Amino acid sequence: MIAEKPFSITALELGPMENFIYLIHDHATNRAAVVDPAWDVPAIIAAAEAQDVQITDVLLTHSHIDHINGLTELLKVYDAQIHLLKSEAQFWGKYLDLPTLHHGGDVVKVGKTEIDIWHTPGHTPGSACFHLAGNVLTGDTLFVFGCGRCDLKGGNPEEMFNTLKHIGTALSADTIIHPGHNYAQNPTSTIAEQLVGNPFMHFDRVNDFVDYRMNIHDKIRDIPYEAVRR
Repeated sequence: MIAEKPFSITALELGPMENFIYLIHDHATNRAAVVDPAWDVPAIIAAAEAQDVQITDVLLTHSHIDHINGLTELLKVYDAQIHLLKSEAQFWGKYLDLPTLHHGGDVVKVGKTEIDIWHTPGHTPGSACFHLAGNVLTGDTLFVFGCGRCDLKGGNPEEMFNTLKHIGTALSADTIIHPGHNYAQNPTSTIAEQLVGNPFMHFDRVNDFVDYRMNIHDKIRDIPYEAVRR
């Protein structure tokens, strides 16, 4: 008999920017974490109630408004603990007094589900990805066949190059990515598929990556993203 998976990940596509908001449900305790609460808090609450879970944690991949604009409203309903990287809180200028500011390599436990926090700068200085048992929630760091912008305040294309190289080598090929936006034909993908078809994963030299990210990509590609041959 195959054991029941200890957690489930539910994606809600909400708002005008095709954001994915995620609900991580720990089956053993019926606790849940919301990743990047934004746009439609009643829809998030309805999803939690449908699964009969209590939202006890909020995980923030980064602090851009389209990923956090539902945070205050959600916290009026749930006494949830906020988790974000200290470097992002410093960049944002908020929540610096949280007792659970994190560093890359920390682990958050939602019930019995362990979630590894990866520091993945590039889109913002304190961007984070959340890794749990064959899944990685990538925010605006890695999209299906795309990656986050680096031309906004705090963006750094050199750091994004190094971040994507690390993700591509440190995660197993069958790891499922869950991005922060629905910018492709499929909502999820695998690391193996991204190494083959994501143009941002093809570069071996940082200068070539920076030129493509900052000067070329947005002129030649449109949403929905499709695979690109190396």
